Amino acid sequence: MKNRYDKTITACFVGYIVQAIVNNFVPLLFLTFQRTYDIPLSQITLLVTFNFGVQLLVDLLSVGFVDRIGYRVSIVIAHLMAAAGLVLLTFLPGVLRSPFMGILIAVMVYAIGGGLLEVLVSPVVEACPSDNKEKAMSMLHSFYCWGHVGVVLLSTLFFRVFGIGNWKIMALIWAAVPVCNAIAFMKVPIATLMEEGVEGLRLKDLFGIKIFWILLVMMVCAGASEQAVSQWASTFAEKGLGISKTAGDLAGPMAFAVLMGASRAFYGKYGDKIDLDRFMIYSSILCIVSYLGVSLVSVPQLSLVACAVCGLSVGIMWPGTFSKASAALPRGGTAMFALLALGGDVGCSGGPTLVGMVSGALGDNLKMGILAGIVFPALLLTGIVLCRRSPSADSHLT
Repeated sequence: MKNRYDKTITACFVGYIVQAIVNNFVPLLFLTFQRTYDIPLSQITLLVTFNFGVQLLVDLLSVGFVDRIGYRVSIVIAHLMAAAGLVLLTFLPGVLRSPFMGILIAVMVYAIGGGLLEVLVSPVVEACPSDNKEKAMSMLHSFYCWGHVGVVLLSTLFFRVFGIGNWKIMALIWAAVPVCNAIAFMKVPIATLMEEGVEGLRLKDLFGIKIFWILLVMMVCAGASEQAVSQWASTFAEKGLGISKTAGDLAGPMAFAVLMGASRAFYGKYGDKIDLDRFMIYSSILCIVSYLGVSLVSVPQLSLVACAVCGLSVGIMWPGTFSKASAALPRGGTAMFALLALGGDVGCSGGPTLVGMVSGALGDNLKMGILAGIVFPALLLTGIVLCRRSPSADSHLT
């Protein structure tokens, strides 16, 4: 029975690779867009904010339609939108009078796909029969990290061999991944989150449960803890060590992503032998220590090591919180996963923003900005302790 869902879980793994393509391919082309279409860099940097803004909106709106049209239709649409956005990117900027508007439309289309994937993939895996769902969830989220690494490395290799001028071919190659996975999702079995006759919790039900609010804050802190350092790792590498942009990306965010993926893969393999709460507590403490290392250690090389260790420490936070939510709120359904994804995205935006604001207020002191970000792993650690003391969520509804 369980073996028939192996292909479903594999398709979900690829779904998170698609999510990584959506979020990490276009930023590699920012300077190319600036040169090719004569777009100011100030406009181009808005594309990241716009991408995550659209995904936030989709996270919120998905509560109203995913259950109505079904998970299979929704996840196939998500993949096709991701592919369509990448394809539009190759010709729309050259067709429209405003190239920037063409890029913006393409980003909007693939961001819709990315937002849907974030809401849908985790509950599809959660619904699959499994001896240890925490292991499956952690392994699933590790594929976003491997996808991130693969997008940067393979794209960089392609550009080095064939030239950055052929970026449109690379975009079409990446677009083929969601198309193939959409076909896979048309065929694989998809289990239901709820047993027959059991209704999922509504938004007002979730909002009335204390432990849901704790979990939502934990998701915000998980996203913020991850991105507050990740977004600035390249800058640390370049400024602290005086190395090139390419080497800085490999030494900074690439090392961060590899270790984050390693942490998730480790729990994905050995999670049945490890207590999730204890693993998350130790990871949160390690994250706090790594933040202190980044911000207070004066040796640049050691600060860079602390950046990488931060990737290792945050690996379990996002999938671990999803798993804790599924266990605490078994009737949470689509609404719960959508709101948790929304909280995670808010954290991904808010963490780097707080670091940047504090840094700017203190004379572009990036170390002090990251020191301020230590509030996120500290709050996450507090949330884990509070969750352990909270009664079962279902006891509030009976």
